[in-house]
Amino acid sequence: MDKDIQFRRGMIFKNIARYTSLTLGILIFVFALLSGADDYAEGIEGIIQNIPNALPWLLFLLVVLVAWKWEVVGGIAIIILGLTFLYVFNFPAAHFFSTASIIAYLIIFIGACYILSWYYSQDNTRNEEF
Repeated sequence: MDKDIQFRRGMIFKNIARYTSLTLGILIFVFALLSGADDYAEGIEGIIQNIPNALPWLLFLLVVLVAWKWEVVGGIAIIILGLTFLYVFNFPAAHFFSTASIIAYLIIFIGACYILSWYYSQDNTRNEEF
């Protein structure tokens, strides 16, 4: 494969993975932080008491930071998180095609994009004698 095409594919996967994961992580973290806060108390006190609802998404954001530095390690961790979210949020409720499953599949796709980005950014010089 031409090195220029390989580099472009790597950059496409890197941009998709990085910016989709960052956008998704921040939006869902803020939603999880604020969505049930009014059940506890008004204002900042309710938000502070609702922090446990946002911890899985904070973990996701931390793994995204790892993936920005080490794409393979972060990509594998993101795929594991996506599979965990798919199991935890969907299987007990038996709503397999819910919004949570779509988000979990998107997380798995993002992890795959990190791994593909790493793969295409490697110098894959193959022996052309064969």
